[in-house]
Amino acid sequence: MKIEPTPKTNPQKQTEAIQLLTDPKMQPLFQKISSEYLYWDKVKYLAPKDVDKEVLWQAVKIQRMLNEQTVKFGNYYFHFTITKNMLALLHDFDMNLGGNLGTKSIIPTTDKNYYLISSIMEEAIASSQMEGASTTRRIAKDMLRKRLKPINKSQQMIVNNYETISKISKNKQTDFSVEGLFEIHRSIANKTLDNPEDEGVFRKNNDIYVVDGITGSVAHTPPSFTEIDAMVQDLCEFANGDNSDNFIHPIIKGIIIHFVLAYIHPFSDGNGRTARSLFYWYMIKSGYWLTEYLSISRIIYTNKKAYEKAYQYTENDGNDLSYFIQYHLDVMKKAFEELKKYLQRKIDKQQDVLRFIGITDINERQRYVLRTIAENKRTLFTPKELATQFDISARSARTDLQELVKMGYLSTTNLNKRAIGYIKSDQFEALIQASSKHD
Repeated sequence: MKIEPTPKTNPQKQTEAIQLLTDPKMQPLFQKISSEYLYWDKVKYLAPKDVDKEVLWQAVKIQRMLNEQTVKFGNYYFHFTITKNMLALLHDFDMNLGGNLGTKSIIPTTDKNYYLISSIMEEAIASSQMEGASTTRRIAKDMLRKRLKPINKSQQMIVNNYETISKISKNKQTDFSVEGLFEIHRSIANKTLDNPEDEGVFRKNNDIYVVDGITGSVAHTPPSFTEIDAMVQDLCEFANGDNSDNFIHPIIKGIIIHFVLAYIHPFSDGNGRTARSLFYWYMIKSGYWLTEYLSISRIIYTNKKAYEKAYQYTENDGNDLSYFIQYHLDVMKKAFEELKKYLQRKIDKQQDVLRFIGITDINERQRYVLRTIAENKRTLFTPKELATQFDISARSARTDLQELVKMGYLSTTNLNKRAIGYIKSDQFEALIQASSKHD
């Protein structure tokens, strides 16, 4: 998609722009433009009939410059403005994504691990699909749950993403470093690049550009490979620094890290997946633990065009990061709303089918097994699949399943000479009904 360039500043229209900016009648329009952080291609159509559209744009630019902050990576300067709408969204995230008491009631304590693994799977699948992985969610999730070996590049990309996000979650306290970035990329790119030697190393040439997925035209030409070291080093200092004299909200910093890494495009491939992984790392490191449960890439994937536009708007308007920041905050809000709806659906479903709440002496994993079988009588479990779903050892998973066999809820079935599956027993319904009566 071709993005229309913004008009150049006209000094002769400066006075007129300032007068427009101070006109009380224009304030609702300026508030709308600010709230949505609109680009020129939309602002020009909002100009009243008696207002020069370029004067309106110049007034918008003056307003944005009043509270502008600047960051520098290598020889490149980026700027951004935090609007009232952004502040409202940040406040909402501070209240809901961090460690306050109110957040902990969103996800049932007994199911937290199950929801976490499921969310990481969703994020891994969507992030890979954005970069060309061709497979369905059902096939991908089945592969991850059963720990099946990837059979093609698309499946390998998804496995890599899943393992990378899982590692990031477990190593969230580490500082950002060049070697850490290499490690993330090695994990992301494992067995998916044309040249395996490109895994975990910066590109050594400029034979790389970002192509518009629709038109095929060049959307972004990254900085020269000779500039990568300095820019990444500045990015490390930015991520690890905590300058109280120039405070930047942690969520804004995470979004900037996401954008700048993709802007630099330091690797031959896998830059988008690496950038999104870094955002997760920084959010979790900063205490926004509920971010682990958000499938942000799934929201982006549903409208990838808007994601690409946010990058291009930023670059076209003098590296104004606010376009990407506003877009990213909106995506996070949608992801959080979807999480709440998903959890409510699951809770409602539990109330319908989980008639065995009164069953004692079972753990959260066993409760998940019984609930799943109650929903789908044909479900077959293996220790391997349960171990993946809850990030436990196969031995612990096998013990869980065998205990349910002893209690009469499950039966075993031979899958082959070595593997055993666990299915609903003939007594399942009667035992569930009995437990429901005692509840």
